[in-house]
Amino acid sequence: MTHASETTNATDDDSGFKAAGKGNGNGSGSGDDGTSHLLSTDSLPSWLTPVARAARTIQPLQLSRFLPPESGAGRQSAVLVLFGEGERGPELLLMERAGSLRSHAGQPSFPGGSLDPEDGDPRTDGPLHAALREAEEETGLDPGGVQLFAVLPRLFIPVSDFVVTPVLGWWREPSPVGVVDPNETARVFTVPVADLTDPANRVTAIHPSGHRGPAFLVESALVWGFTAGVIDRILHFAGWERPWDRSKQVPLDWRA
Repeated sequence: MTHASETTNATDDDSGFKAAGKGNGNGSGSGDDGTSHLLSTDSLPSWLTPVARAARTIQPLQLSRFLPPESGAGRQSAVLVLFGEGERGPELLLMERAGSLRSHAGQPSFPGGSLDPEDGDPRTDGPLHAALREAEEETGLDPGGVQLFAVLPRLFIPVSDFVVTPVLGWWREPSPVGVVDPNETARVFTVPVADLTDPANRVTAIHPSGHRGPAFLVESALVWGFTAGVIDRILHFAGWERPWDRSKQVPLDWRA
């Protein structure tokens, strides 16, 4: 599932993602009632402590001004924000859409997708089940090796009508991953957190519509949109962000 048609921003502009500051709104990153039995922070590596701590306290409006409609409308979905540990230290799992797709071809994203009925209640543990199921279907990931430790507040993508729950996981027991369906996915890859925090790899993506948002030039890919916005906020609230030149811009085209 790729949400990158919605550009995001590390500043408070029309793209939706917010700068740091005191947020307002309901909910926190600890999840709704009913999800706690599927979440555990036991035995997490010490470097993940800042992420888990931030997820417990971050408010929806500290992430984005686009929040789920109060009416409950929207296509319920979830993404798996999976942290592992590779040769270069902490890393994130991403995938890249196939270049033959009509929309957002070649665009990186988190594994994820819409909730299915068998995933359960979208207000409780449904997003957790969906995030793991979609990750397995898209990357071949073994869900048994993943420890879910937090969820971020649900966010809304107006253009696609998705209500997205970012589910945070620790890749406790790494398993082989790769392209499951080449018609949908071009590649599955990991990105070292050190590369994501490197100011040399950070840019502002500019869409022809005028939307601006944080982006990352990593692993021969431009990570932007919803995915980049979530990564940007995690880096910030975990205290991992390093000062970077926001005037360094990369233009997007209308096909993005």
